[in-house]
Amino acid sequence: MKKEIGFMDFNLYKIDEDLHLIKEMRHGDTSAIETFVRKYYSDILKYCRRRTSSNEDAMDLTQEVFLRFFSNFSSYKHYGKAKNYLYVIAGHLCVDHYKQAKSFVGLDETMCIELAGVSVEDQISLENAVQELPITLKQVIELYYYQGLKINEISKILRIGVPLVKYRLAQAKKILRNRLEAEI
Repeated sequence: MKKEIGFMDFNLYKIDEDLHLIKEMRHGDTSAIETFVRKYYSDILKYCRRRTSSNEDAMDLTQEVFLRFFSNFSSYKHYGKAKNYLYVIAGHLCVDHYKQAKSFVGLDETMCIELAGVSVEDQISLENAVQELPITLKQVIELYYYQGLKINEISKILRIGVPLVKYRLAQAKKILRNRLEAEI
């Protein structure tokens, strides 16, 4: 029985590694902070790249995400995945950046790989169609297809219900399909 409990404790640690890191960070462990940043930096950077016009802007926004996270760290309450909270911060910062700069979001490497069998013209048409989507639909498309997040995670990040995420995803697909078919 003791081995089972130890095994279960190990699984609980693996399930919520973030909680362990957060506890260590609260105690001033700088290596935990470095581990936390390294763990999520590339995902947040990739997300910001999709939402900005330049790599430099994306890097600046990514750094700002972590600065905001750590500047409000004392009031942070861990309810699940810290990554989702970082996406929320990144989303708000990217929207603010977009409003200020009126940026154009270009195709990223992930999208080009996913569209490997599609002509360049169709890729550009798709990207333009995504850019023309209302912000609420574009956010869901980016999180689902470009970031590879699950619908439950998107729901938490955007602070909306799962049915609304599914609805927005379906609406976005329908709009994109209609726009692309109209061009053909």
